[in-house]
Amino acid sequence: MKQLLNWRILLGLFLLLLSVFFYALHYLIFHDAHHIFIYLVGDVAFVFIEVLLVTMIIHHLLNEWDKRSKLQKLNMVIETFFSEFGKPLIAYLSSADTTLPSIRNAVVMDCNEQAPDFKAANAKISGYRGNIDLAQVNLGNLEMFLRDRRGFLVSLLQNPNLLEHESFTESLMAVFHITEELAARDLTDLSEEDRQHTKQDLERAYGLLTQQWVAYMDYIHKHYPYFFVFAMNTNPFDADAAWLDRWTGKVHGESPA
Repeated sequence: MKQLLNWRILLGLFLLLLSVFFYALHYLIFHDAHHIFIYLVGDVAFVFIEVLLVTMIIHHLLNEWDKRSKLQKLNMVIETFFSEFGKPLIAYLSSADTTLPSIRNAVVMDCNEQAPDFKAANAKISGYRGNIDLAQVNLGNLEMFLRDRRGFLVSLLQNPNLLEHESFTESLMAVFHITEELAARDLTDLSEEDRQHTKQDLERAYGLLTQQWVAYMDYIHKHYPYFFVFAMNTNPFDADAAWLDRWTGKVHGESPA
């Protein structure tokens, strides 16, 4: 770091000396200090405009373009996650969530509404974890479902675009933790303490996935309204959704009809 700083200082001094040399050469040839100072002051004055244009406007526009590009790529990753992994998992856990009716209006939107109130929906599910009834969860089937998709989950976590989305990464880590926990336990002989711990892990992941689902619905409603209709017709929180049995069937290891 010190060598790099010294190198920059030397380069700066060298460029400054070059400027002094050529200004002196100009004076020796033309003997016109008035002309030199007119252009010198004019060039210095333009530097501030250049800084404004380059660092504050152009740089800002480039950053915004880069952010939008990354956001689009990230949401493609999120869509892949929900299609291949998230929807079946949410559908299965939501079917065991005894408090789901309390947030149903926040996660099941009306496709015919001009503008669903996503702000109110986000406020309603903030901190939501549900209440998973373990009696309705086949942990063996769930463990196999997660284990079979462990490679897919790892590949998502390795995606550099996810660094821009901390909350989604946190959701993936919560699901990954469940995968490891279930794989490490004897699910046929769980103590009450282990059952409570598993219940808490499931509720943590389920709550985070719920928040990600609503945030993603907000995004596609704004940018891809035609896809929003499909998403609502295959909503994993909706007991009346046409594909709900297909999503839950994946966790049970059943082939779609």
